[in-house]
Amino acid sequence: MPAWLEPVFDPKSALSWTTLSMRLAASLILGLAVVGIYRATRRSASITATFPATLVLLSILIAMVTQVIGDNLALAFSLVGALSVVRFRTSVRDTKDTAFVIVAVVVGMATGLGQTMVALCGLVAVGIAAGLFRDRAIVSAVASREMVLNIRLAWTAELEAQVVGLLARYASDVEALSAGTIKQGVGLELTYQMRLLPTTTLTGLVNELTRLEGVHSVDLRKNRDD
Repeated sequence: MPAWLEPVFDPKSALSWTTLSMRLAASLILGLAVVGIYRATRRSASITATFPATLVLLSILIAMVTQVIGDNLALAFSLVGALSVVRFRTSVRDTKDTAFVIVAVVVGMATGLGQTMVALCGLVAVGIAAGLFRDRAIVSAVASREMVLNIRLAWTAELEAQVVGLLARYASDVEALSAGTIKQGVGLELTYQMRLLPTTTLTGLVNELTRLEGVHSVDLRKNRDD
């Protein structure tokens, strides 16, 4: 190695290229294993497009940070302060996702320290636990019945009572979300959130609502906030 490059690479204090490459490769492979467990135990509807890539990148980055810190306590505190400026732009909505973030961090730390066997055994334990508590199909089925109803009508107290009574027969957990006037105050637009009963069909509920005298339009769609 040229003498002018020695201060940059400092071979006396750094790991060998072979060891460093093997540890980073192990963090990549085990990070992909974390993603595999995550995808196998989570509902596809709850998986964001960028989260799996985040898990893999976290595993590799933590492995790199561990290599940099080594046994230097002062450097560890310095890196904590430097990395504290990093923030997730969006909050993690599910506590299971938070757990997988921690798994990726621990896997990266273990491989960075050369404790690959710890990472492997930990992944086996995590895989078993995640499999036992994986998202059930019934949860997905319940979520698929969550609906938002937008209805426009010529408002009267009697007509609103009819709408509410009809919804009580076809759905549960009916909740009024918003109300507003339309057509210069002549009509009213109401929005409800509800969970359709197992025997209720979309067309059946829409047909019943449109038969009510004074209802102008009905829009029933799946709730995308679940």
